[in-house]
Amino acid sequence: MSAVSEEKNVTCIVCPSGCRIKVSIEGGEIAGISGNLCKRGADYARAEVTQPMRVLTTTVRLEDGHLLPVKTARPIPKALIFEALKELSGVRVKTPVEIGQVVYSNVAGTGVDVVATRSWN
Repeated sequence: MSAVSEEKNVTCIVCPSGCRIKVSIEGGEIAGISGNLCKRGADYARAEVTQPMRVLTTTVRLEDGHLLPVKTARPIPKALIFEALKELSGVRVKTPVEIGQVVYSNVAGTGVDVVATRSWN
Protein backbone atom coordinates (compact mmCIF):
# COMPACT_ATOMS: atom_id res chain seq x y z
CA MET A 1 0.00 0.00 0.00
CA SER A 2 1.43 3.37 -0.99
CA ALA A 3 1.59 6.33 1.36
CA VAL A 4 -1.06 9.03 1.18
CA SER A 5 0.42 11.90 -0.78
CA GLU A 6 -2.14 14.46 0.42
CA GLU A 7 -5.09 14.88 2.76
CA LYS A 8 -7.77 17.53 2.48
CA ASN A 9 -10.30 18.34 5.18
CA VAL A 10 -13.78 19.40 4.17
CA THR A 11 -16.70 20.48 6.34
CA CYS A 12 -19.89 19.15 4.80
CA ILE A 13 -22.73 21.66 4.35
CA VAL A 14 -25.34 19.27 2.95
CA CYS A 15 -27.19 18.95 6.27
CA PRO A 16 -26.99 20.43 9.80
CA SER A 17 -24.61 17.69 11.04
CA GLY A 18 -21.61 19.52 9.54
CA CYS A 19 -19.43 16.41 9.26
CA ARG A 20 -15.69 16.98 9.18
CA ILE A 21 -14.63 14.82 6.28
CA LYS A 22 -11.08 13.77 5.45
CA VAL A 23 -10.28 13.10 1.80
CA SER A 24 -7.09 11.10 1.13
CA ILE A 25 -5.46 11.63 -2.26
CA GLU A 26 -2.85 9.34 -3.81
CA GLY A 27 -1.32 10.06 -7.18
CA GLY A 28 -3.89 12.73 -7.93
CA GLU A 29 -6.81 10.35 -7.33
CA ILE A 30 -9.14 10.12 -4.35
CA ALA A 31 -8.01 7.10 -2.36
CA GLY A 32 -10.42 7.35 0.55
CA ILE A 33 -13.07 9.42 2.28
CA SER A 34 -13.74 9.23 6.01
CA GLY A 35 -15.68 11.10 8.66
CA ASN A 36 -18.97 11.38 6.78
CA LEU A 37 -22.15 10.13 8.41
CA CYS A 38 -23.96 9.54 5.11
CA LYS A 39 -23.39 9.01 1.39
CA ARG A 40 -24.39 12.60 0.63
CA GLY A 41 -21.46 13.78 2.72
CA ALA A 42 -19.05 11.60 0.78
CA ASP A 43 -20.49 12.87 -2.51
CA TYR A 44 -20.18 16.47 -1.33
CA ALA A 45 -16.55 15.99 -0.22
CA ARG A 46 -15.64 14.29 -3.50
CA ALA A 47 -17.12 17.18 -5.51
CA GLU A 48 -15.58 19.82 -3.24
CA VAL A 49 -12.10 18.35 -3.73
CA THR A 50 -12.37 17.68 -7.48
CA GLN A 51 -14.46 20.64 -8.73
CA PRO A 52 -15.97 22.93 -6.10
CA MET A 53 -19.17 24.65 -7.22
CA ARG A 54 -20.90 27.73 -5.83
CA VAL A 55 -24.08 29.72 -6.40
CA LEU A 56 -22.93 33.27 -7.09
CA THR A 57 -24.95 36.04 -5.46
CA THR A 58 -24.18 39.64 -6.39
CA THR A 59 -25.79 42.77 -7.83
CA VAL A 60 -26.03 44.26 -11.31
CA ARG A 61 -26.87 47.82 -12.31
CA LEU A 62 -30.26 48.81 -13.56
CA GLU A 63 -30.31 51.43 -16.32
CA ASP A 64 -31.45 54.04 -13.76
CA GLY A 65 -28.34 53.36 -11.64
CA HIS A 66 -29.97 51.33 -8.86
CA LEU A 67 -28.57 47.93 -7.93
CA LEU A 68 -30.57 44.74 -8.54
CA PRO A 69 -29.77 41.62 -6.48
CA VAL A 70 -29.14 38.55 -8.65
CA LYS A 71 -27.86 34.98 -8.39
CA THR A 72 -26.83 32.19 -10.70
CA ALA A 73 -29.68 29.79 -11.42
CA ARG A 74 -27.36 26.85 -10.66
CA PRO A 75 -23.93 26.50 -9.08
CA ILE A 76 -20.94 27.39 -11.25
CA PRO A 77 -17.32 26.28 -10.84
CA LYS A 78 -15.69 28.17 -7.97
CA ALA A 79 -12.69 28.85 -10.23
CA LEU A 80 -14.94 30.96 -12.51
CA ILE A 81 -16.45 33.20 -9.81
CA PHE A 82 -14.16 36.18 -10.48
CA GLU A 83 -14.58 35.85 -14.26
CA ALA A 84 -18.36 35.86 -13.77
CA LEU A 85 -18.18 38.92 -11.51
CA LYS A 86 -16.09 40.76 -14.10
CA GLU A 87 -18.66 39.97 -16.83
CA LEU A 88 -21.55 41.05 -14.65
CA SER A 89 -19.89 44.34 -13.70
CA GLY A 90 -20.70 45.69 -17.17
CA VAL A 91 -24.31 44.53 -17.29
CA ARG A 92 -27.11 47.13 -17.37
CA VAL A 93 -30.65 45.81 -16.99
CA LYS A 94 -33.81 47.51 -18.27
CA THR A 95 -36.78 47.84 -15.92
CA PRO A 96 -39.27 46.49 -15.08
CA VAL A 97 -37.71 43.27 -13.80
CA GLU A 98 -39.57 40.38 -12.21
CA ILE A 99 -38.14 38.04 -9.59
CA GLY A 100 -36.73 34.95 -11.32
CA GLN A 101 -36.31 36.76 -14.65
CA VAL A 102 -33.13 35.90 -16.56
CA VAL A 103 -31.02 39.06 -16.72
CA TYR A 104 -27.87 37.48 -18.21
CA SER A 105 -27.24 34.17 -19.97
CA ASN A 106 -24.25 31.84 -20.12
CA VAL A 107 -22.22 33.62 -17.45
CA ALA A 108 -18.49 32.91 -17.79
CA GLY A 109 -19.25 30.38 -20.53
CA THR A 110 -20.89 28.00 -18.05
CA GLY A 111 -24.28 27.78 -19.73
CA VAL A 112 -25.82 29.03 -16.47
CA ASP A 113 -28.25 31.96 -16.36
CA VAL A 114 -28.18 34.82 -13.88
CA VAL A 115 -31.64 35.61 -12.48
CA ALA A 116 -33.13 38.50 -10.52
CA THR A 117 -33.82 37.79 -6.86
CA ARG A 118 -36.07 40.84 -6.51
CA SER A 119 -38.70 42.53 -8.66
CA TRP A 120 -38.13 46.15 -9.65
CA ASN A 121 -40.48 48.57 -11.42
